[in-house]
Amino acid sequence: MVSFRLSYQWLLLFSFLLFSTSISARKLSEDPNTDVSDDFRTFFYTQTLDHFNYRPESYTTFKQRYVINSKYWGGANESAPIFVYLGSEAPLDRDLNSIGFLTDNAAHFKALLVYIEHRFYGKSNPLGSIDKAIENEEMRGYFNSAQALADYAEVLLYLKKKLHAQNSPVIVVGGSYGGMLAAWFRLKYPHITLGALASSAPILYFNDITPQNGFYSVVTKDFKDASESCYETIQKSWSEIDKVASKPNGLSNLRQRFKTCSTLKDSSELKAYLDSIYSQAAQYNAPPRYPVTGICRGIDGESEGTDILGRIFAGVVANKGERSCYDINEYKYPSETKMGWAWQQCSEMMMPIGRGVDDTMFPPEPFNSNSFIEDCKSMFGVVPRPHWVSTYYGGQDIKLVLKRFASNIIFSNGLKDPYSSGGVLEDISDSILSVQTVDGSHCLDILKAREIDPHCLLGLESFEFLPIWKLYTMAGTGPDEF
Repeated sequence: MVSFRLSYQWLLLFSFLLFSTSISARKLSEDPNTDVSDDFRTFFYTQTLDHFNYRPESYTTFKQRYVINSKYWGGANESAPIFVYLGSEAPLDRDLNSIGFLTDNAAHFKALLVYIEHRFYGKSNPLGSIDKAIENEEMRGYFNSAQALADYAEVLLYLKKKLHAQNSPVIVVGGSYGGMLAAWFRLKYPHITLGALASSAPILYFNDITPQNGFYSVVTKDFKDASESCYETIQKSWSEIDKVASKPNGLSNLRQRFKTCSTLKDSSELKAYLDSIYSQAAQYNAPPRYPVTGICRGIDGESEGTDILGRIFAGVVANKGERSCYDINEYKYPSETKMGWAWQQCSEMMMPIGRGVDDTMFPPEPFNSNSFIEDCKSMFGVVPRPHWVSTYYGGQDIKLVLKRFASNIIFSNGLKDPYSSGGVLEDISDSILSVQTVDGSHCLDILKAREIDPHCLLGLESFEFLPIWKLYTMAGTGPDEF
């Protein structure tokens, strides 16, 4: 049985988150219960469990879900393109409606849209649930990014063959971890995809390539840009919380002041809760709520004479709304994403996120690799491989490496997103480009376009500036020439 014990350090890391023609082949079966709308049709591909070995268990198969929207597709005869969304550390369901970048651009490019779920998440779990898979020491060994990329490759080659669409170019799109997968897919399978759009992909937040405090430095900047006084109040609040906690009945007083639903055992519980609120607000600081601005309005809006903790609590209320009590454990509860990502971090995705003394508005919390390793050993009995991602995919000397052998990748980052600190923020070559939106947040650029979006995103409405168009022109052709 896996002991899913979340330390404070883990909490920091978690703040990070068909067509009408028939295809009646052996490996396809339709699932009518998961259709989002008439434009989306859900299928299951009989996927290979282990793409890289020849042991008997390697030939085990499981059903992998993918969804296709053929409403706009020009067809194989026109060599119309295929836009592919690579699923990440969550079930595919919500992405079908929220990832509007594909549907917003499909009509212009006459594109077929394909969404592929990541193995072990959602309905693509070999054992049916994340709990069973994580507890199975043999099965979870097949739960990694390299196997996931091979899954995507197999599904796409299969579809192109069944659709007689060998000449249809493929462009892969992903966000966050999915953005990393999109970039890596282009590097590992260039014969399958013409290009990749990697949104909010922190591919450099490994192996000490990016400073530990990168994430929290951006969070700090977001709050400081919103309000200097708000930033200063938050910065001063941590020592004030500890000061109150150290007094007789201090934890009880903190509970009353912050109306926590449960008893506080240590001041670190309240600080971890506030840390999560601020970090999530910065990561998803998008319209119409703009949560960073909302928190600062709450903090700054209190009457003159209100003490620091009173202002901080007002920021909590501004973010969470009026409640009878506030659940400080709401970011700790296990979920499919948290459990799956915990395994992925302990096996290969070790991202050293921390902060030092006086380098952010938060109290010091340096990344402790020894503590991280002990947590992984406690939960899974494994020791992380901190250097594997940069060994297998690259990361060190990224400019030199990608310039030598890579092409047709766009790294898109909103600079308000804390994870942009681990992203590619400058052009590397004529076809390895960085697209930055000054007021953009995490993955906002691949969500549905709205009139309330920041002006930096609205400026991308002209097709010659769209990342998809850039991928075509970098390849020396345009959508009408396929």
